[in-house]
Amino acid sequence: MTRPILGKGDNGTCESDPDCTEILEEGSKSILLGIIKQLRKDMDLHRVTLPTFVLEPRSMLERITDFMSHPELLLDASVKQEPLDRFIGVVQYFLSGWHIKPKGVKKPYNPVLGEIFRCRWNYANGTTGYYIAEQTMHHPPESSYYFANPESGIYIQGQLRPKAKFLGNSAATIMEGQSIISFADHANETYHITMPNVYAKGILFGKMVLELGDSCTGFFSGQYNSVVGKIKQGATNKVLYEIMGQWSQQIYIKEPGKNAVKTLLFDATTATSHPKLVQPVSLQEPTESRKLWHAVTQAMCKNDMDTATDEKTAIEDAQRKYAKERQEQGVEWVPRYFDRCYGPQRCN
Repeated sequence: MTRPILGKGDNGTCESDPDCTEILEEGSKSILLGIIKQLRKDMDLHRVTLPTFVLEPRSMLERITDFMSHPELLLDASVKQEPLDRFIGVVQYFLSGWHIKPKGVKKPYNPVLGEIFRCRWNYANGTTGYYIAEQTMHHPPESSYYFANPESGIYIQGQLRPKAKFLGNSAATIMEGQSIISFADHANETYHITMPNVYAKGILFGKMVLELGDSCTGFFSGQYNSVVGKIKQGATNKVLYEIMGQWSQQIYIKEPGKNAVKTLLFDATTATSHPKLVQPVSLQEPTESRKLWHAVTQAMCKNDMDTATDEKTAIEDAQRKYAKERQEQGVEWVPRYFDRCYGPQRCN
């Protein structure tokens, strides 16, 4: 399948979608502009401390689970007998996670080294899905994650290595890494998936707008939040299906041809996210995301940004302290749940 193309439109930009835009208060804008004055175009932002008002009150390790919010699609795909039907099902499942986001232009907490997030889902077919994620690197950041539904033979493993860059009037998060979906009941058939990049535009002037964009082809004209793709036969490059629509609204699929009838592939306006089950904060380990960031989240939910900033700074200072101690002692940090692989090999 060709990589989906996402972008803004000439006939209706993302600014016409209120969930993708945000207007900053003057005080917040002044703080952000003060930070921006210290930046250069194309500068790497992963060492820049961002103010709390641009944050979403949850960790990136938890945000990854957004792409697992519609499990019925993957469960249905895994029992299809025809390979093409399974492929379409995986595409449907992949596209179903893009619409889940906070209102406005927000980014999740940057996980600290060794931070973990765990949860599970109970499904209608009587099976259970388990998820664990760990921050396996901090500079540069890398989030590793693993999902398993053993009874259905579905497994997902992956890494995200976001790289934030300042681009002038916008900031970009380049989402390096990939997810690998495996169907054990189909001879461990695997699907390799990359994530769309995220752009926050209008940070210097105008409204702040959140957009998704393909890392290779950039933005194309059309409707806001648009997605376009093709499913091709690998051996012949023949186009089997075309995909079009909006990831925040409806996405359609059809066979090639001017007169081909399109059918609904996914409807974000009516879809219901499957709830995940997370251990209460009081029972979590100190390094678990919700426990670690609890004071920050509580302050943000009360709109107490001063306290949120103090609590966030305390976490970041502790991270730097531990890093300095390891360096002085010559100790290399080792992930708790994941093995590190180098080169083209894969960890099992």
